[in-house]
Amino acid sequence: MILKNFEALKVYLETPRNIVIIGHKNPDGDAVGSTLGLKHYLDFKGHTAQVLMPNEFPDFLHWIPGVETVYRFDRQNNQCVKALKRSDIIFLLDFNALHRVGDDMKNTLEKYENDFALIDHHQQPDDFEYMYSDTSMCSTCQMVYNFIDMMGDVEMIEKNIATCLYTGIMTDTGSFRFRSTTSTTHRIIADLIDKGAQNDRIHSNVYDANTFSRLQLLGQSLSNLQVLPEYKTAFITLSQEEKNRFNYEKGDTEGVVNYALSLKGIVFAAIFIEDKEQGIIKISLRSKGSFSVNKFARSYFNGGGHDNAAGGRSTESLEDTVTKFKSLLPNYQEELKVSYEE
Repeated sequence: MILKNFEALKVYLETPRNIVIIGHKNPDGDAVGSTLGLKHYLDFKGHTAQVLMPNEFPDFLHWIPGVETVYRFDRQNNQCVKALKRSDIIFLLDFNALHRVGDDMKNTLEKYENDFALIDHHQQPDDFEYMYSDTSMCSTCQMVYNFIDMMGDVEMIEKNIATCLYTGIMTDTGSFRFRSTTSTTHRIIADLIDKGAQNDRIHSNVYDANTFSRLQLLGQSLSNLQVLPEYKTAFITLSQEEKNRFNYEKGDTEGVVNYALSLKGIVFAAIFIEDKEQGIIKISLRSKGSFSVNKFARSYFNGGGHDNAAGGRSTESLEDTVTKFKSLLPNYQEELKVSYEE
């Protein structure tokens, strides 16, 4: 764990400040939940906090308390720039380096003259003036809970904060089933429920919001599933044409890679999603046990993340990206063989 200049930050926040909170590009449940959870807390403390996101996030997260106040850098650039100019400090949540917000927003942030405060659980973070980094944490939302606790304000957590933080912990742990979910996580979840988080409604809002076209897209994804039993690996491909055919919307492929990982005997799973607009193949990687998809993504696909959940990208074609992926597997056959015992 890295806890840098926390006491100085605590003193700094004793005076009301104008604060901007930023999540990563293509925000997920943890990014949206942590930024809005922190915003609600800072507002209660007497600060003025504004959440900025680089771009849009999935419809199934649009119910989270405070989401209507979020500015998007790609659509509300003027409002975002004004908020940055007014701010005394920027909190960076759920990402470890400025490039994770996309080139346009990164270029703007690099000109920022005040300090940054990082709260994040991804590996190999960049260095900032204030840092709370812990790669053992299951989610940034759990870290925001801990941050509020370290500030001595855990009793200030009310229903909106609890709802935001519960959402991010739930989504980043795969509904509490990943190895990073500890007994401490469950104790925090219990406290969030006690403080007003309605666990059944939150789960339904996130996971029971399927459209007919989204389920059709899932069916197409599963029909594209390929299994390589000799490497304990399974992967899914999804072309731009297939996405278009089933009216793809942002968030429609969230969690699809986990279907591949759920197969008996599989310890390494991937999904390759063609994005013609950006000219890339988006890659999500998952694993069980000791095999690090973070190292794999960093080594071959310009990505990274956690040991058991990471992402990357390729500028090659979908076919060539898959060919490259398959060509790498023989190098890891023994490691995959012993990664996880059923």
